[in-house]
Amino acid sequence: MSKIKVTLKKSLIGRKKDHIATANALGLKKIGKSMEHNDTPQIRGMIKKVEYLLLIEEA
Repeated sequence: MSKIKVTLKKSLIGRKKDHIATANALGLKKIGKSMEHNDTPQIRGMIKKVEYLLLIEEA
């Protein structure tokens, strides 16, 4: 299964609570933090919800 690397590039301060919760569920709590996830439809949906905060790379 392919992997996706996501990095938090913008602050979570002042964002909607559900966007903060989604970023936290992806394992991103601090700016610059990166996580690798399996490329599943569930993860893709979470990424799409907060993509304006993220840098996405194929790993």
